[in-house]
Amino acid sequence: MKPAAPMTPDEMHQLATAFQKSRVLLTACDLGLFTALERGPASSDQLAAAIGADPRATDRLLNALRAMGLVEKRDGRFANAPVASRLLVESSPEFMGGLGHTSNVFRAWCGLTEAVRTGAAAPCRDPASLDPQAVRAFIRAMHSRAAVSAQKTAEALGLRGVRRVLDVGGGSGVFAMAMARAEPGLRATVLDLPAVTPLTRDYVAAAGFADRVDTRGGDYHEADFGQGYDLVFFSAVFHINSPTQNQQLIRKTQQALNTGGRIAILDFIMDRDRENPPFATFFALNMLVNTPCGDTYTEDELHAWLTAAGFADPATTPVTPRETLVTGVKR
Repeated sequence: MKPAAPMTPDEMHQLATAFQKSRVLLTACDLGLFTALERGPASSDQLAAAIGADPRATDRLLNALRAMGLVEKRDGRFANAPVASRLLVESSPEFMGGLGHTSNVFRAWCGLTEAVRTGAAAPCRDPASLDPQAVRAFIRAMHSRAAVSAQKTAEALGLRGVRRVLDVGGGSGVFAMAMARAEPGLRATVLDLPAVTPLTRDYVAAAGFADRVDTRGGDYHEADFGQGYDLVFFSAVFHINSPTQNQQLIRKTQQALNTGGRIAILDFIMDRDRENPPFATFFALNMLVNTPCGDTYTEDELHAWLTAAGFADPATTPVTPRETLVTGVKR
């Protein structure tokens, strides 16, 4: 591989200030600016009134968005650029609603220096105290991001003959619905916090799967998984937890599965040296600043945990450039 050219001081400065563009975008999303601007071209004063913001500050924000190619300006009036209309307006089918969660995460990253210096983790939060708007933003983000990988995961699993699925921490039910779509005889239960399951039911009903995907409210660390499942599925769950917590979940899964049933873990799985995929190196820091004990884990770690719990045939299957599926079979 040809070595990369040395970074210039200007390139280093651009790297150091890259947060400015992301903060401009996220602030505009927080304010509902693109959705308001989709109603028609407006001056900065008019738009400031529409979104309840300061006129001068709104003008400066709009000029930065224009420099980023997200809005256009003509005769003193601003309008959404086509890409903003497609991806950043709430009424668009391709709306990236998950950016609301990204804005919440951005705030936590401001504490990275202290987290690295002290190793101090984010405090545990009582599920009953979760902010409903933050929960809604998080579920919307996870649903939006999983739309493609859910279908690919259902295909990778090979669901023929699978009749009962437990989707642990399943959020909107996007994976459970993809599985039901792939295998007509399959029924799934989504286990998630009581603050989440009403949202799950809304997503499931809107997609027409209310007769085949149901919900159970509970903390997956404490809830009884029950028994009789052919597949117990985890997506974006293991990176939230400590190694000990994940091993406990694997042991609970053993008890919940029929003989021959499978555990399936979809996550950002790292190589042995914890260097690849590059995205996961940053995500490990995301877990450092946002969770009490989360991390990204390696394929070797997951296989060892499955084997220790009595699962056979641990296997790894790439699903997307970022996500990998790890499975094991109950014998």
